[in-house]
Amino acid sequence: MKVDWLVIRSQAISFRIDRRVPIIVLCLALAIVVAMVMNLGRGEYPIAPGDIVKTLLGLDTGNPDHTFVIYDLRLPRTLVALMVGMALAISGTIFQGLTRNPLADPSIIGINAGASLAAVSVIVLFPAAPIYTLPLSAFTGALLMAVLIYSLAWNNGSSPILLILMGVGLSAIASAITSLMITFGQISDVSNALVWLAGSVYGRTSEQVFSLLPWLVVFVPTALTLARHLNALNLGDDVAKSLGSLVEWQRGLLILVAVALAGAGVATAGNIGFVGLIAPHLGRQLVGTTHEALIPTSALLGGVIVVMADFLGRTLFAPIELPCGVVTAAIGAPYFLYLLIRNRKK
Repeated sequence: MKVDWLVIRSQAISFRIDRRVPIIVLCLALAIVVAMVMNLGRGEYPIAPGDIVKTLLGLDTGNPDHTFVIYDLRLPRTLVALMVGMALAISGTIFQGLTRNPLADPSIIGINAGASLAAVSVIVLFPAAPIYTLPLSAFTGALLMAVLIYSLAWNNGSSPILLILMGVGLSAIASAITSLMITFGQISDVSNALVWLAGSVYGRTSEQVFSLLPWLVVFVPTALTLARHLNALNLGDDVAKSLGSLVEWQRGLLILVAVALAGAGVATAGNIGFVGLIAPHLGRQLVGTTHEALIPTSALLGGVIVVMADFLGRTLFAPIELPCGVVTAAIGAPYFLYLLIRNRKK
């Protein structure tokens, strides 16, 4: 089948994507709008979609409570869910491309575990620490975990298989230390840590929105700029070197981007797993394997997944509210097993 390509070139970047991609991205953007309106409207105080749109546009709805409920309570948590989903999805896309393994995901290969350990350490040991220290500590923990995995997997070059195996082992160690810290922490701090570890956007405010936003502003464009290098690395080191790629330098830079996005997402909303596994797989079904198209598509899919997970967690068993991390795990774990069975002979 002949593919009609859209080529975009400048001095800094060069994109080559299927002409269908902009239409798919537009449809996913509309899906995000619908998901956000659904999430903003449902709860103990239901609001009609028309009133939501009017409130967001600054128009009078005849009910002053709408502004408070939407802007102060629901919009921040919805925006956090959207941005965390995008960050985790892009991180998962990069890790799957680097390892050439469809099962790679920040939550599986240990990056989320490192971020969680660092963030829980701050929550339990320094409960009075400012909110902006959580993303920094989680990024530091994720980066240290990535460096450790990368170092242990080094054998005259970095092996994709060893990266995953070392990540799984170190993830278990980090999770054990996290559990140990929770066991000996103060009960109030432990309660906060446990809710956070489940992966939740409950109670998120504009403060978390603005603490997460700079990470996406910096690292999402960086990921798009490096997409063509990720295409080359995905073909294997020998092929990438023959194409003139600086393999280890580019791999290290891509790992830094993936770690930063995963760490920032985990710090803001806790350990929401499997988003970085599911979104890239769905993205490949829509736009193929070219990362210039796959990265933005996966990002939008990740945003939809987490926003809808938050919506389902709030509505399925209302008034009981499930953390969105529980919902993504309920969907992602069976999907992970399905992928394991499908790829067991590969």
